[in-house]
Amino acid sequence: MNAHRIAMRRIRAYAIETAMIMGLVALPAYAQDTIFAVVTSVSKDKRQATAHVSVGGSVSEASLVPTDDVFDNPIWRSVEICHSLKAEGHKASDGYRITAVKALDAGMLPMALQGVAGECLLKKALEFAPLVD
Repeated sequence: MNAHRIAMRRIRAYAIETAMIMGLVALPAYAQDTIFAVVTSVSKDKRQATAHVSVGGSVSEASLVPTDDVFDNPIWRSVEICHSLKAEGHKASDGYRITAVKALDAGMLPMALQGVAGECLLKKALEFAPLVD
């Protein structure tokens, strides 16, 4: 009976050590931020987009740089000026490295970005079909 308890303790200790190591391995290298964005310009090759972004309630202009998985995503391939996005990523020196992206309706953006999206859409509409006297 005593040998059984010792064996169970060893197994339990091994399981705890393994779980701790796996937990450390599974930790992301960078903390992921939820990013809401209104795209203001897109490079020709779509490797980068400039946008007004809201992270944690503050709005600023930043570059969005997709990872290879996001670059192959149909949502990113069709991104244009005035598109509203919800993305996951982390802050890098060249902007935000985007690891996941979803397209949004402008009404689903935080209030701080809804005005930016509205102005962008109005400007785009006037460029497409200017007012005629």
